[in-house]
Amino acid sequence: MKKSLLLTCFLVAAPGLADAEMSVFACEPEWASLATELGGNLLQVESATTGVQDPHYIQARPSLISRVRRADLVICTGADLEAGWLPLLLRQGNNAKVQAGQPGFFAASDYVNMLEKPQVLDRAQGDIHPFGNPHIQTDPRNIGLVAEALNQRLQSLDPANVATYEARYQDFQARWSQAIDGWSARLEPLKGAKLVVYHRSWVYLFTWASLVDVGALEPKPGVPPSSSYLSELLARLKDQQVLGIIQSSYQPTRPAEWLSERTGLPILILPHTVGSVSGVTDLFSMFEVLVSELEAAAAGSAK
Repeated sequence: MKKSLLLTCFLVAAPGLADAEMSVFACEPEWASLATELGGNLLQVESATTGVQDPHYIQARPSLISRVRRADLVICTGADLEAGWLPLLLRQGNNAKVQAGQPGFFAASDYVNMLEKPQVLDRAQGDIHPFGNPHIQTDPRNIGLVAEALNQRLQSLDPANVATYEARYQDFQARWSQAIDGWSARLEPLKGAKLVVYHRSWVYLFTWASLVDVGALEPKPGVPPSSSYLSELLARLKDQQVLGIIQSSYQPTRPAEWLSERTGLPILILPHTVGSVSGVTDLFSMFEVLVSELEAAAAGSAK
């Protein structure tokens, strides 16, 4: 009886220990970072992938299945980005509350305007996503839209901490809106700049910053380039003023190096998510590095 009374008094005196953290399983680092911004120490957040992994293709390891099994909330991009591995994790995890359609499953792509929705589904055109291009995180405005929806979801799942979630959300949105204004102003001089991409995963960045995609190193999404295709691309770029070649850290560099050697174009390894390049530890530093790299390329091109 005394032990029970003593334990109760201890828990009342230390409410942070009495309240269990909500377990969050994020498919990609950008959503793990956003959840941490909005939930802080109310959440225990784990990411299925790292910044140097291709989110299209990862192994559904037993450790990931275990994380899904104990999760209170699963946050993924959706739009079939994780189609190769997430359904297996959800099935094997056997956690009813985080299945698609349940409150414990959150697809970020549901809350943004999807670009590049195909008119016709034809696998001969490469790895086409039927719901549109899923790489929504490269437009910071999309991050803000997802944050608003995720804040509401966290509040509905953990009503005891509504005030904390709302305060953290308001603080994040204030800082994020100010940061977007700054990044947008810095990118204003780059409007209309032409770039080559490895994979067509930067359409949201290009839309936000008014950049121009003049060619992809992949002839079709997910299809490695042949030497003949690269030669054709080289010919198409002749006499064009191109700023550089963009790719992500997990993509092979040899095609970009081949093109760079023949054109003198710099290769820009831009951060596509948190942890994808050195110095990118959260969403703010992700876009800070991204914008700085584009500015540096423009400055180098002007010399």
